[in-house]
Amino acid sequence: MLRLKRNISAPLLTTALLLLAGTPLLAQVETTGVPGSPSATTTISGKQLPAPQPKFGGVIKDDALQSKPWWAPRIVPPKDAPNILLIMTDDAGFAINSVFGGVIPTPAMERIAKNGLRYNRIMSTSLCSPTRAALITGRNHHSVGFGVIAEQATGFPGYNSVIGVDNATIGRILRDNGYATSWFGKDHNTPTYQASQVGPFTQWPTGLGFDYFYGFVGGDANQWGPNLFRNTTQIYPWIGHEGTLKMDRSDPKAKIWPVTGKEPSWNLITAMADDAIDWMYRIHQTDPNQPIFLHYVPGSSHAPHHPTKEWVDKIHAMHLFDDGYEKLRERIFENQKKLGVIPQDEELTPWPADILPPWDTLSDEAKKLYIRQVEVFAAYVAYNDHEIGRVIQAFEDMGKLDNTLIIYINGDNGTSAEGGPEGTFSEVAFFNDVRPPVDVQMKYYDAWGTEYAYNHMSAGWSWAFDTPFDWFKQNASRLGGVNQNMVISWPKRIKDKGGLREQFMHVIDVTPTLLEVTGIPAPETVDGIKQKPIEGTSFAYTFDKKNAKVPSRHKTQYFEMMGQWAIYHEGWLLSTKVNRAPWQAFGAANPDPLNNQVFQLYNLNDNFNQSEDIAAKHPEKVKAMRKMFLEEAKKYQVLPLNASVAARVAAQRPSLTAGLNELVYTRPMTGVPQGDAPYLLNTSYTVTADITVPKGGAEGMIVTSGGRFAGWGFYLLKGKPVFNWNLLNLEWVKWEAPEALTPGQHTVVFDFKYDGLGLGTIKYNSFAGVGKGGMGTLKVDGKVVAQKRMEKTIPIILQWDESFDIGSDTITGIDDADYLPPFPLTAKFNKLTIKIDRPQLSPEEIKKLEEGMKKAALGIQ
Repeated sequence: MLRLKRNISAPLLTTALLLLAGTPLLAQVETTGVPGSPSATTTISGKQLPAPQPKFGGVIKDDALQSKPWWAPRIVPPKDAPNILLIMTDDAGFAINSVFGGVIPTPAMERIAKNGLRYNRIMSTSLCSPTRAALITGRNHHSVGFGVIAEQATGFPGYNSVIGVDNATIGRILRDNGYATSWFGKDHNTPTYQASQVGPFTQWPTGLGFDYFYGFVGGDANQWGPNLFRNTTQIYPWIGHEGTLKMDRSDPKAKIWPVTGKEPSWNLITAMADDAIDWMYRIHQTDPNQPIFLHYVPGSSHAPHHPTKEWVDKIHAMHLFDDGYEKLRERIFENQKKLGVIPQDEELTPWPADILPPWDTLSDEAKKLYIRQVEVFAAYVAYNDHEIGRVIQAFEDMGKLDNTLIIYINGDNGTSAEGGPEGTFSEVAFFNDVRPPVDVQMKYYDAWGTEYAYNHMSAGWSWAFDTPFDWFKQNASRLGGVNQNMVISWPKRIKDKGGLREQFMHVIDVTPTLLEVTGIPAPETVDGIKQKPIEGTSFAYTFDKKNAKVPSRHKTQYFEMMGQWAIYHEGWLLSTKVNRAPWQAFGAANPDPLNNQVFQLYNLNDNFNQSEDIAAKHPEKVKAMRKMFLEEAKKYQVLPLNASVAARVAAQRPSLTAGLNELVYTRPMTGVPQGDAPYLLNTSYTVTADITVPKGGAEGMIVTSGGRFAGWGFYLLKGKPVFNWNLLNLEWVKWEAPEALTPGQHTVVFDFKYDGLGLGTIKYNSFAGVGKGGMGTLKVDGKVVAQKRMEKTIPIILQWDESFDIGSDTITGIDDADYLPPFPLTAKFNKLTIKIDRPQLSPEEIKKLEEGMKKAALGIQ
């Protein structure tokens, strides 16, 4: 029956019952204040969101003097519901932080661990967007459309990058139950084709139940100048704080290109902490009794690794990495045993010398470069943890810490190896299958971590940072890809300070845990739409010391990422043997990832880190668990399995420009994200600009897409028309008119004829059609003024955190030697037309590709 406060009056009981119209009477509702007064509050049953509008409880006569006003009570959470700070870092494996044996100092995480609990078996999905979608919905990543990252979305329910309206997020549930909700940092759960200012904004944080958003949309961002949004409005707060850094590339033979000057005084890692603290105080000072839910998900430690010089200097002075990645791994492993966070009898798997060269085989130059790479990465981790510490301290300064539940999850997947064995000065290069050698990367030695690098470290360090496990981010079948760690504190409730919890958990368990501890049920309907069941299992039972050693309540869990998969059941783990490293993303994909696998079996109760494969001893168990995986895959929208990686990045998906072969613009505009910008890769195209040059000449950007690390621009340089392709910040191919434009109206045209077969070959498991060359022609008023071949083109993607801009250039430019943003066009802009002529495969070409696909399938082991 309905449970109310003991001293509640009959009128209040009536109000509560009215509020419960159409909801189960077993729900617990508490009201305060005089019914109908402006100060009255109520909790709600929570089964239907938004809560039903209560019946008017006043009196209406012909005139106001004879009538009685009545206000619906304000909705509040259950009494004593805690504040919630939900933190998740990015691309951080088990051995990153000092709490679990790592060498990088993370005192904020240590603070939470000492005052709360440590968890060593919290699982992710092995990739960014999928883990984040699972975290905020309490459902498996395929169940909510995020089988892969948003940039790889395909037209299947488990992979379309759309969190369906039947999967309300924890933000929406808490908000409609009276919480103040916010999201700071990375939003990797908005479809690429809905990331522009056209919207719709239903899949942005503010459309998913988070009333305030401060962060970037996409997988990663330049931390010195990101594609930053407050709610849904793009902002540029770093302007005026740029610093004076300059990179001197004048000598192409120089071993290191020097970087001089003062770094910017603005960095997103600090800025988002500042904004989060400001938001907290704003809510607290406006309504001290309203609990808050703060979802804090910084871009660290995802590439590009962009810490401040202060933190780089601090880490460098510690000399943590001078003896190489193998020694680092061994040192971390011993630390973990001393701390008791792994079993004492565990053994490390062998070093993978076939893909990661041992430290003592490296040249002195490579060692110097790799140490620089990892010191910048470690500085980024330490810097980020420091800023997280400031947010935590703000709760204490406000007097709110005692009743604040803090969940600090280390990483949304294992450490990233997407820099490859040698690392890279630009992650954008990796995503286009370009891996510059050590001598080229050494030129960026001074630039590492600054705005002049989009840097990533050697995968040797990534392997070490996943100790005691092996493999990396993307590898869903290995614990190095999915086994994160976590610390939790809640002084009012958790008393077992410093305790260790070893129960198997998954990020889908966080949402049901938050619902349990707040006393808020999962809704049955939201906006009239029946909701899918929550698929996670609350781990609130582990908060009590008496349950420290009880078995996990999460019994079964599947894992799948790009054709690699595993299934966990009551301590057993069946997994597929890794058949590609994360940087091997551009070859033919396994055509039958469900069956064309080598299967490995582990008993995690006896073997914590997958070091002992017992599949040969238990063939029936292998068979049974393969069947179980298929059942789970059918249940959670995992099918059809797809082992392709880069092919899905380049594949066509919805876009505001999809299907259009002619686009016309008549006004300047900026900030169109790559997902909705004209896609000029692997195709022929013509860009035509109609402009009017004033007396005295003109300069500036006509149109551009991308930025410093990959993109193109069409502009006037000292009055001369220029079309410039930035090929991954390694080479610039430029068409330039010999003379400046005279005053008056002009038509300038760049035409490119592509040599290759185009993106169509990817459908046939072949990259043969992408990245080819072509002939470019620049014309002024119908006259050819420059013509040359471009021998190769960017095959997959431009710089994703930079936009398509007309009339000026935002964030970074495509050629620092020519101009610096915003480089506004001083000519009058009349019209811009882009025509696209995509290659079409002939029947003969299709037949040849089909034959090649069959041969490749037969050759895959």
